[in-house]
Amino acid sequence: MYLATVPRHAIRTARLARSDRFFSTSLPVHYDNVLVSRPEPGVALITLNRPNALNALNAAHFRDIASALKEADDDASVGAMVLTGSDRAFAAGADIKEMKDKSFAEAYTSNFLANWEVVSKLNKPVIAAVSGYALGGGLELALQADILLVSPSAQLGQPEINLGVIPGGGGTQRLTRLIGKSRTMELVLTGRMINADEAERWGLVSRIVPEDIGVVNAAIQMATTIADKGRVAVAAGKEAVNAAFELPLAEGLRFERRLFHALFATKDQKEGMTAFAEKRKPEWSHS
Repeated sequence: MYLATVPRHAIRTARLARSDRFFSTSLPVHYDNVLVSRPEPGVALITLNRPNALNALNAAHFRDIASALKEADDDASVGAMVLTGSDRAFAAGADIKEMKDKSFAEAYTSNFLANWEVVSKLNKPVIAAVSGYALGGGLELALQADILLVSPSAQLGQPEINLGVIPGGGGTQRLTRLIGKSRTMELVLTGRMINADEAERWGLVSRIVPEDIGVVNAAIQMATTIADKGRVAVAAGKEAVNAAFELPLAEGLRFERRLFHALFATKDQKEGMTAFAEKRKPEWSHS
C-alpha cells in the first residue's frame, strides 16, 4: 500500500526532474510521467517525473514506470538500470484521492496492487537512487530494487497506518526480511519515518552517498560497472541472491552450485578465465 503525508510547502517547492542533467540523449519512447535517458553506454536511467505531486504514484504514473523499466529490460544494449526521482522526493506515496473511495469488493476482485511486483521480476539489475521522501508505495517501489542507495536527505517510512490501512505493495514482507520483525513492526504500527543514517544502520540501504558526489551519479557509476560485466553471469548472480529470500539454506546452496556449474557452458566463462590467465581484460560476448 502507499501513502503521501508530507508538508504542503514541500509540494510547492518540488523541483522538476530534469532530463538535461546528464549529457546523453533520451530514448525515443516518450512517457507522460517518467523521463528515460542513457547517461552511459549500457545504462538506462528512469526518472519519476510528477514534481508537483512529489512523484506520488497514481495508476498512470505506475504504468509509465513499469513500461519504461520493461522496455529497458528487453533492450539488448542495456546492462543495468537506475530508478530515481527528484531531489525533493523519490516518491512520497500515492494519490490518495485515486483510492479513497474503493470498496473491499473492488479492491479484492481486481487484485489491487498485484501488478506492483514488476520491478522485482525484471531480469537485469535495478539500482534505486533515493533522495528526499520515499514513503508508503514509494518505499515499497524502492525496496524492489536490487541495490538501494540514498542521499543524506532521504526520509523513509510506511505511514499507511495513519490512513487506517497497512502496506499492500510488499512493505510488511520485504522489510521484515531486510530489517527484522521488531523494526518492521515499529515502522508499520507507528508510521514514523526514519532518516538515511538510521536506514543505513539497520541495513535497509547499501550506503549513503555524500551530497558532493550525488546519489544519482553514484548509482550510474555502479550501473556502468555492472553493465561492463558478462550479462549471463550478472543475471545468474541476481537470480542466486534473490533465491536466498525464498529457499531454505540447503536448497539455496544447491541452487547456487547448479547456476555456478551452468556458467561453465557459456562462452563468457571461457573468455573470463582465459583473460585472467593471460592477464588481459576480458571481451564479453554475453553468451
